[in-house]
Amino acid sequence: MKIYLDMCSIQRPLDTKTKPRIAVEAEAILGVLALCEAGQVELMASDTLVFELERNPHPVRKEYALKVLSKATVFIPIDNQVEERARALQPEGIKPVDALHLASAVAAKADYFCTCDDQFLKRAKAVDTGQTKVVSPLELIAEVTQ
Repeated sequence: MKIYLDMCSIQRPLDTKTKPRIAVEAEAILGVLALCEAGQVELMASDTLVFELERNPHPVRKEYALKVLSKATVFIPIDNQVEERARALQPEGIKPVDALHLASAVAAKADYFCTCDDQFLKRAKAVDTGQTKVVSPLELIAEVTQ
């Protein structure tokens, strides 16, 4: 099972857990990462994740994301196919970087694409992503632990 976590999902365990939702989502992401370490699921990385990582001004968050991405067994470069798919997603209200994340996951035939961003999640669920199922962290942990 191949899983693509966008950067907000990767960073969720570092977010301040003042709201129950954030705490539960953080635990869900940590659970998925534990499954990756156990070899039960495959984590995917991409040029888009590396791009976002490099722009992060917070050293602790940057280092954490690097550690997470080092667990990836699949790397998705940005190519013409990814760029074209991302451009096609933008008229649906999906921001350019988010579109690149989703297009990367779809191009690599990820089983799941996970985001914590509610607006992006809603819009991504409304578009055709083929075999790639768009999910929240809570939906993802429920799916991978069935």
